[in-house]
Amino acid sequence: MFDNLTDKLAKSIQKIRGQANLSEDNIKEALREVRVALLEADVALPVVKSFIDDVKERALGKEVLTSLKPAQVMVKVVQEELIKVLGEATEGINFNAQPPVVILMAGLQGAGKTTTTGKLARYLKEREQKKVMVVSADVYRPAAIEQLQTVAEQVGVDWHPSSVIDDPVTIGMTALQAAKKGYYDVLIVDTAGRLAVDEAMMAEIKSLQHSISPTETLFVVDAMTGQDAANTAKAFADALELTGVVLTKVDGDARGGAALSVKTITGKPIKFQGVGEKMDALEPFHPDRIASSILGMGDVLSLVEEVERKVDKKEAEKLAKKVAKGNKFTLEDFQAQLVQMQNMGGMASMLDKLPGMGQLPDAVKDQVNDKTTDRMLAVINSMTIKEKRYPQLIKGSRKRRIANGSGTSIQDVSKLLKQYNQMQKMMRKFKGKGMLKMMQKLGGKMPGGMPF
Repeated sequence: MFDNLTDKLAKSIQKIRGQANLSEDNIKEALREVRVALLEADVALPVVKSFIDDVKERALGKEVLTSLKPAQVMVKVVQEELIKVLGEATEGINFNAQPPVVILMAGLQGAGKTTTTGKLARYLKEREQKKVMVVSADVYRPAAIEQLQTVAEQVGVDWHPSSVIDDPVTIGMTALQAAKKGYYDVLIVDTAGRLAVDEAMMAEIKSLQHSISPTETLFVVDAMTGQDAANTAKAFADALELTGVVLTKVDGDARGGAALSVKTITGKPIKFQGVGEKMDALEPFHPDRIASSILGMGDVLSLVEEVERKVDKKEAEKLAKKVAKGNKFTLEDFQAQLVQMQNMGGMASMLDKLPGMGQLPDAVKDQVNDKTTDRMLAVINSMTIKEKRYPQLIKGSRKRRIANGSGTSIQDVSKLLKQYNQMQKMMRKFKGKGMLKMMQKLGGKMPGGMPF
């Protein structure tokens, strides 16, 4: 998300950085480019106008113009105003209620409510350690109830049965009673997709909301619909007592217009974002981190949290001890590292969270893609255990067999072996005190901070 906006903002801010002194003229020129960038990102016009006015007011004040580093302060102003637009504080689920905390999911048809219900259930179970039950009150869409049952089984939470012959209010009330009896922490109620202009459907969900008194009513919206997402969210916010928004499909949205519009237009915080198809691809929405990411400063905190959560610590420790003792780094170890990288969303996803990566040339970005990792894993998976442990055996006919088995070329096999040999040489330097020496060498080359 925000790829296009990040590129354009980087160019306009770079012009500011290149100025010896900031004046009213060059600030206005830069803000004109920022305005165009926001409009091209499909941010709602009232949001763009308000944002530009707020930045201009601060940029033309003493805070910027009298600063010893005006360009740096200007970037800080833009970042702080972006955070305001995005919502300032990170807001999660409100658990300050008598259990079970009821979460009502609302939204348009096709926004991804059922999948998001499953993702949220998994998130609350695994990261918040909550006992979760889900129920479907969608009695209109064919197989909607069965779909939620499948999703619930997939993420390992309990599913309350419902039927298309029941009305949504009865389903909600029955599920709530069952959740109370079962001492559940959370009950998530999935609902039918509806159009904001459909008065009968809106009346139905209002009735459901009134009958079960949810602690949270979350509006699920497709980020790829841009500012239309914010306008639809506003229509739902006017009709229902919404407490927050969940953006889906943000990984497919290069513009980011929905994220930058929805908070201002609805007055409701974005609480979560769907960042992929897998059931663990739901993340809290952190306005400060998103603002930093938009300005090309990366999102290192999220990367660290992802590493903490997804890296197999036992395997990592085992490899570290093995390397420290000087034991051989095998293709099995290399394979394990590639799998760990995939579990974290791939190399491209990791690099996106590092500062300055947005400014890499396109040719470099194209080389860092997850198809390369998939191809490397396919090659290693086509090897025998003996070949993985003794790669020097892989020559001639063995290379041909591995290439055929993995659907790759002999050149791909040779390239992987070359990369493995380079990594093996690097690993040898970690033997004993070699790790300390390498860290000392790297220390002088690591960036000391973001240059403005």
